Amino acid sequence: MKKFSMLLIAIFHFSCQQKENKSVSVITQDSVNTKPAKIDNEIENKQIGDTIFMNSLNKNGLYTAEGSIDSLNSRVYVKFKNEKSGELKAQITPSTGKGNIRFNQIIFPDKTSDGPFGMDLKIQLKQKGDYLLVIGHSQMAENPFYGKFNVQLENKE
Repeated sequence: MKKFSMLLIAIFHFSCQQKENKSVSVITQDSVNTKPAKIDNEIENKQIGDTIFMNSLNKNGLYTAEGSIDSLNSRVYVKFKNEKSGELKAQITPSTGKGNIRFNQIIFPDKTSDGPFGMDLKIQLKQKGDYLLVIGHSQMAENPFYGKFNVQLENKE
């Protein structure tokens, strides 16, 4: 009994440990006499599990990423950071051209929300901070969408 309780305590202790984010710093030859250049080794604008992290803009100044909805992940969450107020324009394009997929909800930094929307979204962003877009199929329509899609975000001042 004593060994069993020690085992449970050890399992509990290790399951409560926080994971550590690691970044890689690179110092180039040109920066030896100046400030070191730091490069974070992150995956940019990729879906990991059920979440797409929008970290970088493309050459047109847009956030773009490819996502996928399947039977395990019937909703996909798009996380992005907003540093300025303006209008958010977002669009979902299914790989098949059509499908029962939409922006179900937007969750603002103060944890309030709005929605549902369609495959296109236009909304004023008045708060600074982390936003969350929830993408999924409409519960009111038949044939839920499963497959790949592209999502594009643009924040205009």
